Amino acid sequence: MAEIVILLAIKKIGTALANGVADQASTQFAKYGTQLLELQASMDRLVRELSVMHDVLCQMDIRNLNNAVYESWLEGVRKVAYNTEDMVDEYLYLVGQENDIGCCFYLKKGFRKPRSLLSLNRIAIKVKQIEEDLTHLSETKNRWVPVNNGDTSSSDYIVKRSQDLANISRSLDEDLVGVDENSETLQKWLAGDHLERSVIALLGMGGLGKTALAANVYRKEREKFQCHAWVSISQTYSREAVLRNIIKELSRGKVSVLSNTTDMDIPRLEETIKTFLEQQKYLIILDDVWTPEAFNDLSSVLIHNDMGSRLVITTRESRVAALASQGHILTLPALPEDKAWDLFCKKAFPRDTSHECPTELKHLSEEIVSKCKGLPLVIVLVGSLLRVREKSVEEWRRINAQLSWELINNSSLSDIRNVLHLSFIYLPTRLKCCFLYCSLFSEDYLFKRKQLVRLLVAEGFIEERGESTLEDVAEGYLKELIDRNMLQLVTRNHFGRMKEFRMHDILRELAVDLCQKNCFGVAYENKCGRSHQKDGRRLVLHKQKDDIQQPVSNMHHLRTIITLGDSKSSFTLLPLLCNESRYMTVLELSGLPIEKIPDAIGDLFNLRHLGLRGSKVKMLPKTIENLSNLLTLDLYESDIQELPSGIVKLKKLRHLFAQKTIDSDWRELASCSGVRIPNGLGNIINLQTLQALELQDESVRHLGELRQVRSLRLLNVFERTTSRRGVGRVSSIPSCRGTELVCIVSILVTAERRPPTIPFSVVKLDVSTLHQSIQWRAAGISHGVVSQAEGSLSRRLA
Repeated sequence: MAEIVILLAIKKIGTALANGVADQASTQFAKYGTQLLELQASMDRLVRELSVMHDVLCQMDIRNLNNAVYESWLEGVRKVAYNTEDMVDEYLYLVGQENDIGCCFYLKKGFRKPRSLLSLNRIAIKVKQIEEDLTHLSETKNRWVPVNNGDTSSSDYIVKRSQDLANISRSLDEDLVGVDENSETLQKWLAGDHLERSVIALLGMGGLGKTALAANVYRKEREKFQCHAWVSISQTYSREAVLRNIIKELSRGKVSVLSNTTDMDIPRLEETIKTFLEQQKYLIILDDVWTPEAFNDLSSVLIHNDMGSRLVITTRESRVAALASQGHILTLPALPEDKAWDLFCKKAFPRDTSHECPTELKHLSEEIVSKCKGLPLVIVLVGSLLRVREKSVEEWRRINAQLSWELINNSSLSDIRNVLHLSFIYLPTRLKCCFLYCSLFSEDYLFKRKQLVRLLVAEGFIEERGESTLEDVAEGYLKELIDRNMLQLVTRNHFGRMKEFRMHDILRELAVDLCQKNCFGVAYENKCGRSHQKDGRRLVLHKQKDDIQQPVSNMHHLRTIITLGDSKSSFTLLPLLCNESRYMTVLELSGLPIEKIPDAIGDLFNLRHLGLRGSKVKMLPKTIENLSNLLTLDLYESDIQELPSGIVKLKKLRHLFAQKTIDSDWRELASCSGVRIPNGLGNIINLQTLQALELQDESVRHLGELRQVRSLRLLNVFERTTSRRGVGRVSSIPSCRGTELVCIVSILVTAERRPPTIPFSVVKLDVSTLHQSIQWRAAGISHGVVSQAEGSLSRRLA
């Protein structure tokens, strides 16, 4: 887990050293050139040291995860990595300034030395301290931290653990409930008439019963084949060991032609298997395949012999399942409520022949089963846990109330943790932080793709890839998590793209525990009494009913605050946060009845996301222009009608939302209002989303300069036929390269006027760039008029 924060620090330093940042520093540093070069050299040494440490941590023995000495050492590693991240953010801000504006805001009052010199010296001291801390950590690890216990390697241990879990899952096939349809489908595919070898994939997240289902059908159908084998594959499998296991399984009960293989190398093992299978109708199960490469590596040995052979793979990865024969992917869903209840009763009340739940325990049992979210492995193990507990209301109420704790800490439920932990361990580091971030949101939280993408980009989790935007890369990350069954896709939009998804509650519980142990973030919900007074870089407040009166722990290094759900809290801590949390990156306060934003918000030099959606804020302070790193400004449904003039100085701004619905039922003529932007809109050259702009002559003139726009919403567009200036210039809207360009024009008419001639020049866009047809939201205009307008528009644009 510590490798995540180290990777983020490495990325930050890489940004600081890349593209000649020091060469681009403002002129105020000209006389400090030597100090600047020395500082960059020190940072270069840091990135090399941290890179090696990151690789070492990625290879650390998994068994040390529960080692107290190792955990204590990791705490020091995390602290250094976080300090490094803070230092680099400060450095990037310092060298990126255009003007010397006096004493730095974080220095004590009374200093009158040049800001640039004081800041540069301060950062140099921090870098030196970090180098000393890394040296000390290295010496401590060599003296005290056991890197490897025993004779076997970390990879061997993971393989053994994976095989143990597979054996446990295979033993659960007698407990299968509600899988008759899947079992019949699998048997049908195995017994098909076609003679060519077919590949069948069972796909689903860990704990869904893929292995148990495969084992159940394997026992029933294997005698119909001339030979058969079951082989468990793991994340770090040994090809030679798998080949020997295949030979061992194929040899069972036969006068083996495969017995003398002890001295064979891998090529001879492969040739032996191929020769043996040439004239055999075989059934082979490859259980728990993690990568397409692993499957392809073994599939070449399991030849196509036109004997009606079958190859079954179980996997958590959509990429692996895609290698199955056409139409032979069986995706396992969670158990429905009735089947989950039957399975639970079967395990919790085995002595009763009818497996009846006592009446007084039924309500609590139903709540417990609901928390298992249809995962057969969880239901079986929780049911087995309760089987040996006292059958009293008090005992079951206690278990129900602390089930989350039991899942994390009870040794009887360690198999659940191990099954799901393997999925997390195998995630690339870049995906781990995104997965943990999602766990900070509330149970069953329905993520919106675009919203989460903006947050992940703001947090700095997304790495650049070629010419793709960071938003496109972030969307790819989310797709990977869905393909790996770490997130659950709920709905797609009209174009087949991901729209909404959520995290499975059991996975979330384990991830929240990892977040808290590693100070990655804290999820706080006051209804359950969880305290927010715990160190964490991120704080997510769920349905906050009462205002937080006391300062948040470790406020100085707090980077993210997000509020979820409707709240009546006024969040009186905002002024204190603006003064104390100088590294704040994400401030998402949507839905809070905040009326004023303090001027000190301009001191948050690192702020990349400011969300005030649905707030009561009427005006932004002038200091907003100091937020030079701001990427997203969300003022949707707030009371702001005009932005301060300094908004055009935010050259990194990518997403601006500022629409307000006046009449949600579209009964009024002016059903929506946008925001008026001061002169200089063309300066915000990175703008991708602009919703919504109140069309004005001056703002229209600069729309053509926004070459990155993907989503544009224009409001209050009037027909003007008498003037040759103003609206007519909207024709300069560019052919944007985005794939999701949307232009929504609200046509306003009055009762005294006839329906206007549609000002086609307002929406003269390159049709080839439109991913979605232009939508006309016409208030007070009949459907026929709108249809006519759309038809005319299409003809003119074609």
